Amino acid sequence: MKIFKNGLIYTANPEQRHATAMAVEHGKIIYVGDEAGLPEQASEVIDLQGKRVIPGIIESHMHPIMFADSVKQVQCSPPKAYSIADITAGITEQVEQAENAHSWIEGWGYDEGKLAEGRAPNRYDLDAVSKEHPVVLHRSCGHIVTANSRALALAGITKDTEDPAGGKIDRDENGEPTGTLRESARVLVEKVMPELTLERGSDLLVELDHTLHQYGITGITEMMALREPIDYYSIFKEAVRKGFSQRTAIYYLWSEIENEEFITKENSNPEDQVFVAGIKAFTDGSVSGQTAWVDTPFLGDDSNYGISTISIDTLQQAAKKAKECGVQMAVHAMGEQAIHQVIEAYEQEENWMQDAPTFRIEHVAMPREEDIQKAAEKQIAFNTQPIFLYAEIETYLNNLGEERTKKTYPVEKFLEAGVLTALSSDAPATAWADPVNPFVGIQAAVTRTSYDGTDHGQQSRISVETAIDGYTRAAQKCANIPLVGQLKEGYHADFVVLEQDLFTVSPEKISETTVKETYVAGQCVYQK
Repeated sequence: MKIFKNGLIYTANPEQRHATAMAVEHGKIIYVGDEAGLPEQASEVIDLQGKRVIPGIIESHMHPIMFADSVKQVQCSPPKAYSIADITAGITEQVEQAENAHSWIEGWGYDEGKLAEGRAPNRYDLDAVSKEHPVVLHRSCGHIVTANSRALALAGITKDTEDPAGGKIDRDENGEPTGTLRESARVLVEKVMPELTLERGSDLLVELDHTLHQYGITGITEMMALREPIDYYSIFKEAVRKGFSQRTAIYYLWSEIENEEFITKENSNPEDQVFVAGIKAFTDGSVSGQTAWVDTPFLGDDSNYGISTISIDTLQQAAKKAKECGVQMAVHAMGEQAIHQVIEAYEQEENWMQDAPTFRIEHVAMPREEDIQKAAEKQIAFNTQPIFLYAEIETYLNNLGEERTKKTYPVEKFLEAGVLTALSSDAPATAWADPVNPFVGIQAAVTRTSYDGTDHGQQSRISVETAIDGYTRAAQKCANIPLVGQLKEGYHADFVVLEQDLFTVSPEKISETTVKETYVAGQCVYQK
């Protein structure tokens, strides 16, 4: 038995929020309270030295394989890149280091609102670096890519290529593709890019494990899992064999499993370290990429209401499959019309999950008031990302204007209505060099102020306690990873010891919080 004492423990347990000591046996908490109530016998006593302790962070919406891969790509956002010239310089470096003359070059994270030129890179910018190497840059939102001429040619994209359903190929005044491919159009290029292997994917996850522990993250989700060319469940299981320690809930894209009988009781058991938790569908794109399906058009283009990417009938088909498999149904929806479509599709459906929300809506940038209330009544969970407004404020202001921007992501309204609301990062899908850092998200939620000091809606601020709950207890509920997210008897001893106290530090300094130690099942897996 291990005893942890002399701590400022925030449990996230509504029935007992604070404690000073814990006892852990066989990886689970057997006591939490004051030191007077501790068991007398212990094999090890650990002095927490008065440090703040919180439950392990649950990253309830991220893309770990994509994130681990993006770190190795050309970095296209601050502090690495502030202009297209900076991006092309990074591409040049990778071209010079390439294995052969035709190796693919990838970049991650550009946001035209942050670039000195005030526009996105195009095929001609990339062609100026290399016409031999296929080059693809992923926009920070993850919904848009820019490709050079070589990559477009390999994908068979020409002036005569029609826009695919749910996607758009940007074109110049002569009808020629500019290289920018939005939503499903990006898949045209992605299909001809090098395929992920089991070995590389599992190695990337093992490397990522340390980074996650460094931020106190002990549980994650994979929100865009694929079956081809390599099944993601297999990649995660192989990573576990190699030492990967994250408790992981996997959500498969509907398009990947629509015609398969892949999800079984064996691979969807939440008691396992890695399990299939749900099915994921998309109703629209992103606010920053002007592809969210909105009520009011984006600034500068009165005809642009974003992109609708799915029908209600298809959403209901996906939910039917999720019900048959006994897993959750998660849907990406940012704009008002997209969110309303999800509510309309599911408000008459019965809830089939027992210990987790049957339906969860991802992002929920611009919901109508009536849809917030319907979500509460239907027990539909919201999973939203405070880092978006914090990191992408320039683009939001350019696309929506100040008034609309301040009304986005109204977390306080969600909570007042009684909607289960989890907070997460969507890493790497935001224009921030450190996207998975939960303390950036907590600061953003508490201050509703962007990295540059811009006020993006003080009426939607929440307390530090509520923000921590959003990354722990609410995140656990949303992702259905059992016995985590709180420090209470019978739960896994997954917790984080912080260098600073989130409850007393200045709200504007929360993002500077650092982790002293991270514990999984009572074992220290990270030490600063």
